[in-house]
Formats: sequence, structure tokens, C-alpha cells
Amino acid sequence: MGRASRDKRDIYYRKAKEEGWRARSAFKLIQIDEEFNIFEGVKRVVDLCAAPGSWSQVLSRKLYLPAKLSPDSRDNDLPLIVAIDLQPMAPIEGVIQVQGDITNARTAEVVIRHFDGSKADLVVCDGAPDVTGLHDMDEFVQSQLILAGLTIVTHVLKEGGKFIAKIFRGKDTSLLYCQLKLFFPVVTFAKPKSSRNSSIEAFAVCENYSPPEGFDPKDLHRLLEKVGSPSGADDLDCSSGWLEGASKVYIPFLACGDLSGYDSDRSYPLPKDADGTYQSLDPVQPPIAPPYKRALEMKKASSHGVKELEKPSLDS
Repeated sequence: MGRASRDKRDIYYRKAKEEGWRARSAFKLIQIDEEFNIFEGVKRVVDLCAAPGSWSQVLSRKLYLPAKLSPDSRDNDLPLIVAIDLQPMAPIEGVIQVQGDITNARTAEVVIRHFDGSKADLVVCDGAPDVTGLHDMDEFVQSQLILAGLTIVTHVLKEGGKFIAKIFRGKDTSLLYCQLKLFFPVVTFAKPKSSRNSSIEAFAVCENYSPPEGFDPKDLHRLLEKVGSPSGADDLDCSSGWLEGASKVYIPFLACGDLSGYDSDRSYPLPKDADGTYQSLDPVQPPIAPPYKRALEMKKASSHGVKELEKPSLDS
């Protein structure tokens, strides 16, 4: 689909380009904040799976830039924002980039060094795997990504802090909810207005981080598995089957964003110039090193009659 066609069919895609956001997902974090006030009192924040950087942009505009422009601002008291991703991304003012693995404890140590030994008030994660279209598979892989994110959350988030993460709703959502409740007494699943109704996407808003007494981050996965096997039987898979019937868990679910605002599933007329034409804008910042770069190069070479790109030798 061409850019002009998508501009008409996806109002948030168009608005993101008009307002200087790198991706439409920026509106999702903004709408979550409008409902839950997640930025209040935040001085240190971590953005997991940050590339291409739209959520880091929101953090910069909502936290760093207002503090920097304040007449009372001091360099040593500005909010600290650390963005982590395996992929590099273009710079954003006030954002420290760490290229690393969110499942690695060493990455957590790097974050805490940037925070001068302190811990984060807020951790956000808009990461998602490449979807297959098989909802059960996508939901499972996404839940594993969130639990991998918990690895770093348990190292870098201060007690009382908040964690926001993308989820895919499905049959095992109850299990994920109960696993998050081990660490956060208040967990709400939220659906921003800018997230399409046709999408199984939602966001877990986890408040007041309170790890179990005597919790050791090394025991994280063992603890999470016990939620799926409450009887303690070793032969039980970690599943949500026991969370049905009399044990059914009811999850708080909230729509957020202005209900009279733009509908992400509706087409809107395109604004015309004085001469009656519409000029589609380029994306604000394309990825600088996308994982699909070689695939694009191969496709381009093929279209020019080149059968195959030169393959690197084993000796190079």
C-alpha cells in the first residue's frame, strides 16, 4: 500500500509523521500516561526494545526536555533516560543508548552505572517478536519476551516503581497476569485508543513493584514456573488451565485515550493543499540498521537482474 493510501487508512501513522514521531506507537504511551499518570515523579527511566525510538522520543519530550527548559534546571538533576535494544537507533536528545540484550544481567549493571548506582522509577517495553499470524504462537512468544524483560526489571527497578509492557491477549493471558502479580500488587491490562481493535495487542500496566520477601533475581524463572504448577507437581507444564472454573482469574481491562478522539480502525479524508493536492510526508526516521537490511538488498539486486549477492567467505 502506498504512503498516501496508508495516510488515509491509518490516522495515527499520518499524525506521527506530522508531529515528528518515529512511529505511531508513540501515541500508545501518551494515552497510557493520560490514564495512569505514569510519568509523575519519574527521574530515571529505562526503555526496553527501544528501536526505532518512538517511546524514547515520548520520554524525552515528556520528561527530559521540560526539565531542561525549566529556569530552575540543573545539569546534575535532569531526568535520566536509558534506551536498550539489540539494534542501534538514531540519537534522541536526553536519551542514553545501550546496545545490548535485555535478558542479560550485565545489561542491567550498565543501566545502573548510568544511574550512578540508583534504580529506575519506571521501565517501559514496547517490544514484540515478528508475528506469524498464529495467535496462540504469537501470544506465547510475546509472553516469553515480557518475562525475559522481567529479568532486567528485577535488577533495575526500585521498589514502588512501575513497569509498562506490550502483551498479546489470548488463552494464557491469565497466567501472565498471575506471574506479573507476583511482583506488582496492581496490574491492569490497558488498550490505548491508538491500538487497533482488530489487534490482539494490549499493554500491562504494573504498579508498585514489590518483589516477594527474600527474593533473589536468580530464582526468577523457578518462581514464574510455580505459578503455572500450583500443586508443585513436577510433571505439569507451565499453563493457565488451572485458572479456569472455580479458580478463574478476572483481569482488570481498561480502554484509555480520548473516546471522542481518532478511531484507529477508521479511514479519514486527507488534508489538501491550496491547489487541491495531498503531499504525503516521509517517515521521520527510518531504522538505521534494520535486521531485514540484507533481504532488501537481495530484493533490489534481483530487480536489477543480479541473481545473487556476493556471499561472505568463511575466512572473512
